[in-house]
Amino acid sequence: MNATWIPLLVAGWFAWTLGEYVLHRFAMHALKGKGLASREHLTHHAQRDSVLEKWALSWAGVVVVGIALGVVIHPAVGIGWVGGYGFYDLQHYRAHRRAPRTRYQRWLRRHHFHHHFGHPMENHGVTWSLWDHVFGTYRDPGVVRVPRRMAMVWLLDDDGAVRPEHAGDYEVVGRAPASDAQAAIDRARAFANQAPVLT
Repeated sequence: MNATWIPLLVAGWFAWTLGEYVLHRFAMHALKGKGLASREHLTHHAQRDSVLEKWALSWAGVVVVGIALGVVIHPAVGIGWVGGYGFYDLQHYRAHRRAPRTRYQRWLRRHHFHHHFGHPMENHGVTWSLWDHVFGTYRDPGVVRVPRRMAMVWLLDDDGAVRPEHAGDYEVVGRAPASDAQAAIDRARAFANQAPVLT
């Protein structure tokens, strides 16, 4: 690898960040459940512990695009694209499963959970907010209000209160667990790109 690879790797990663934004906003939200990616993603919004079950398909698609970029432009661009997706995938998974340890992780969670619980048509960039700023979909999350029935496992203590280290960033409202009727409402609202009701 020579010095020309570094800017090309960065270019591939940068291209991924735009891809992340565009895919999230348009392929996952704007389609409102039409298509596999949109259905999987909106189910993820509707269910507390939803794991994107078709992750292998996502990786396959990203790798195919990475190979195409590598052939058409340069291998480093393709590697940067795939690496960018890998970073996104890891950070997104960790945001839902683990408490933040760094300032970046704290920012990412607040930014992302505002998208989940406040305004699903805002803050589409998961790992970087640049494209939200460019396209006018950025919103400062402030204190993120989270329905208790959807609270992330790392957010609450054993008594169901927000852990002190997160109290300035989150407020938990409502009760848990969700009834079947509430789960159906949450799903319908997710598929309409509406935030869950905070009850």
